[in-house]
Amino acid sequence: METEVRQEHDLIGGKEISNEFYYGIQTLRAKENFNISGVPLANFPKLIVALAQVKKASALANNELGLLEEDLCNAICSACDEVSAKKYNEQFIVDVIQGGAGTSTNMNANEVITNIALEMMGHKKGEYEFLHPNNHVNMSQSTNDVYPTAVRLALYEYLCKLQNKMEILRDSFLNKSKEFDLIIKMGRTQLQDAVPMTLGQEFHSFALMIDDDLKIIEMAKDLVTQMNLGGTAIGTGINTDSKYASLVKTKLQEVTNRPFVTACDLVKATQDTSTFVHVSGVLKSIATKISKICNDLRLLSSGPRTGFNEINLPKMQPGSSIMPGKVNPVIPEVVNQVAFQVIGYDTTISMASEGGQLQLNVFEPIIAYNLFQSISMMCNAFEALAFKCVDGITANEERCKELVLNSIGLVTALNPYIGYQNATAVAKEELESNKSVYDIVLEKKLLSKEQLDEYLKPENMTHPTYSNECEI
Repeated sequence: METEVRQEHDLIGGKEISNEFYYGIQTLRAKENFNISGVPLANFPKLIVALAQVKKASALANNELGLLEEDLCNAICSACDEVSAKKYNEQFIVDVIQGGAGTSTNMNANEVITNIALEMMGHKKGEYEFLHPNNHVNMSQSTNDVYPTAVRLALYEYLCKLQNKMEILRDSFLNKSKEFDLIIKMGRTQLQDAVPMTLGQEFHSFALMIDDDLKIIEMAKDLVTQMNLGGTAIGTGINTDSKYASLVKTKLQEVTNRPFVTACDLVKATQDTSTFVHVSGVLKSIATKISKICNDLRLLSSGPRTGFNEINLPKMQPGSSIMPGKVNPVIPEVVNQVAFQVIGYDTTISMASEGGQLQLNVFEPIIAYNLFQSISMMCNAFEALAFKCVDGITANEERCKELVLNSIGLVTALNPYIGYQNATAVAKEELESNKSVYDIVLEKKLLSKEQLDEYLKPENMTHPTYSNECEI
């Protein structure tokens, strides 16, 4: 049997649309026009929920102002609730990368919500004389305030999710730092032996790097909450009631239970995408730090016979199609690649923000896409890094100790006790003779065995110490 179709019209002309679909003619045109990334809005459910929340808050505000009838408001709100429950995600078919500054995204939401509401009211899809996508669902709105507000709502939720994944990763490193607290190892600078430390101190530093960024994300969330809803086309609030901007803010706070506020100047807020650039910069900073940490994990686990081999990463899969027994650090490697992509996305976001002109930045779709993609990948990557790598790391304690005792860097720990000149002589002889620092110091009778054992205790080599008995 043939599916029933309906005729819809816009300023371009008419089109037949299958009655199985809740979207309308403008959504269909956008689907045809923007076959760009192959990634539909449906892939970003947080954005779909955000759009429905904006539409519901607007309907409630318009009803309270006497601009929207009670029955229409109720139908719109009920439809928005259905969309927020993610029951109609497959109806959001527009490519996330699109021309028109997000108009197609806004109309996809308007049409889907309208047709859901029409059926709830006992009408057929497309019977817009009873409820209209533009006249009712989009009342007191423009794409230019709806789209960026919805992006901010979604971005806030994405940042909350990122915080959660980063807390998991931070705690994984913290747990390992406690487990490795007494394991002495060699610290390195410029990839050369430096001074002793503990493996616990190394992992604790990783945890603190992540914790620092958690605080920065919280500040970024505050910036995201400043929206331009109520500004309509360019921020002047044309086609709205004078009380609408303030009222819709209150309604949106009630709908979302999030602290969103109206920007102090809506003309400025409508054209300014610097908040997105700032958030992207935060993501870039986080990605850079985590990538550095992954570099360290790969280096510390290198070998196992010809590398550092201080730690063992969990064995996740065979590492070669030709080399038997080889296992690669695949989890840190994939996290590295995510970081590279996020850094690239940041460049795109910067260019898109700079490319805005006059009262509107038409490139917000690519900004939104790259922000959402960055955070989505980072969330997945950080969770994998925590559960599939860090939690399963083990230490090669004897190897760590061996590298310390055989390192020229050990002599630095003896500086306060034998003096720089003597320490230099010991270091030189160690390099030339291949004897250990320990043995050379005893041979030269610079310290007794008891003194040497005391000074080379892990707790004395890895914390601030200075003795009044120093012979300098």
